[in-house]
Amino acid sequence: QVQLVESGGGLVQAGGSLRLSCAASGRTSSRYTMGWFRQAPGKDREFVAAISWSGGYTYYADSVKGRFTISRDNAKSTVYLQMNSLKAEDTAVYYCAAAAKPGWPRSLSEYDYWGQGTQVTVSS
Repeated sequence: QVQLVESGGGLVQAGGSLRLSCAASGRTSSRYTMGWFRQAPGKDREFVAAISWSGGYTYYADSVKGRFTISRDNAKSTVYLQMNSLKAEDTAVYYCAAAAKPGWPRSLSEYDYWGQGTQVTVSS
């Protein structure tokens, strides 16, 4: 019902910034909680950030607090992840996801739709 497409990934130097975008199409009238996850080589996919439909509530993994900012523009059906002060350990494939539930979904199983992922590589 919902298609998610990430963009904005690429290669960046440590200490630099990057902004990821997630464009949604299809059943975008639903009030989905949106989240970002990432998966580094050899590791499990992990929660990064989430934002409520209204944008009034945001949640972050401890590893990115103070550096990453999640936001959304419902009129444009787009979610963003602003990443600052990037570190080599941030290198991963980043995925956008939508959850048809309120609160703070952090588990992969709570999300109903996923994007294809976009590669972020931080060089040091």
